Amino acid sequence: MAQITLSDLAHSYVHNGAETGDFALKTLNHVWQDGGAYALLGPSGCGKTTLLNIISGLITPSRGRVLFDGVDMTESPAEKRNIAQVFQFPVVYDTMTVRENLAFPLKNRGLARAAIQARVALIAEMMGLGDILDRKARGLPADAKQKISLARGMVRESVNAILFDEPLTVIDPQLKWELRTQLKSLHRELRHTMIYVTHDQVEALTFADTVVMMHEGRVLQTGTPESLFETPAHTFVGHFIGSPGMNFLEAKIEGSRGVINGQCFPLGASYRTASGFTQIGIRPEYIQFSADEGLPVVVKHVEDVGRRRIVHAELANSPISVSVPEGQFFDNTMARVRFIPDKINIFVDDWRVQGEAL
Repeated sequence: MAQITLSDLAHSYVHNGAETGDFALKTLNHVWQDGGAYALLGPSGCGKTTLLNIISGLITPSRGRVLFDGVDMTESPAEKRNIAQVFQFPVVYDTMTVRENLAFPLKNRGLARAAIQARVALIAEMMGLGDILDRKARGLPADAKQKISLARGMVRESVNAILFDEPLTVIDPQLKWELRTQLKSLHRELRHTMIYVTHDQVEALTFADTVVMMHEGRVLQTGTPESLFETPAHTFVGHFIGSPGMNFLEAKIEGSRGVINGQCFPLGASYRTASGFTQIGIRPEYIQFSADEGLPVVVKHVEDVGRRRIVHAELANSPISVSVPEGQFFDNTMARVRFIPDKINIFVDDWRVQGEAL
């Protein structure tokens, strides 16, 4: 295992790219700590796979360096980096048994037969493959093949990192949940550095201790799942995380109060006057309906999503979503909303600003 450092890294698929728009990966600096469980999260085309392939050595970056424990590996080929990579679609050897598939990386490294057998048995048990170890991979369903691919990625004890590139795309939804749980358990037990690329926020937030949020080739925020949910650094993070995402409403900020369409409401902190486009960000979970207090809204429609209802409304001609928990009273006569002050975020030109304690 290794600490992986990305220093002033950038990449363009355009030869001699010079403009910012030429770069699929804009300049970034980041450290992946030894033994960490990371998720690289963002929409398709944001640069996640490019970054992963630079770490693994499949792509040489246009600029910057990749260091493993301080050693410059930027120009080193993939086979010199001691990286295990699991791809979006299962890569297995159909003519081999499941046991032989798992043993293959260990045989290539000359491990003793007994050591190979013990390691294969351990990983197979962890991944729930024990019952099919002696079956040929040919003819197995796609989800079983992907489990083989995942297990083979983790079978080596000494690797610098294990990289997962959207590994659950072909997996049945119920099995996805089971495999995410297994991967989390495997990380706790094996303590490999794991970097998990996904566009699915549920996968990212349930697997990772640290989430790296990307958009248009840039890292917008790095933090715990809780910090990305509660205090997104950028409006895109607020939109992307959550279902539905954070509400954003244009507002004036006057110290410890906000003003929307002439209506005032309290904030949980005090803010200095800022120049630029100012918005509040508030999660649907932190808005409460009221019959006679708060800001006036017009209810448009209500979605029943099981243990809660999502109420879609308008506030000062802007859309707003409110999450009403199961058992909490609500009807269409409740035409006002209140924000929980401590849960309000303030954004200037799309970036979150920090307030001062009251």
